[in-house]
Amino acid sequence: MNISFSKQSIKTINNMDSRTKSRIKIAIDKLPSGDTKQIQRGKIITNRLRVGGWRILYTFDGDNLIIEKIGPRGQVYKGV
Repeated sequence: MNISFSKQSIKTINNMDSRTKSRIKIAIDKLPSGDTKQIQRGKIITNRLRVGGWRILYTFDGDNLIIEKIGPRGQVYKGV
């Protein structure tokens, strides 16, 4: 499985402390297992991964996993 990141998710990861980065990286490497849930944004179905107080929004495109957005629980869904 190929994993790609949006510019916004890369920027968020670069601003995190090392402990949180590590937790996020481990959770992404274990996908599709973990605390995941499908959410619907209009006609687009997105998946959500919960890592503590952080949320990772991602989609599947064939064999590719696209990390669209990473953010704190209360803010990641705004503007979606």
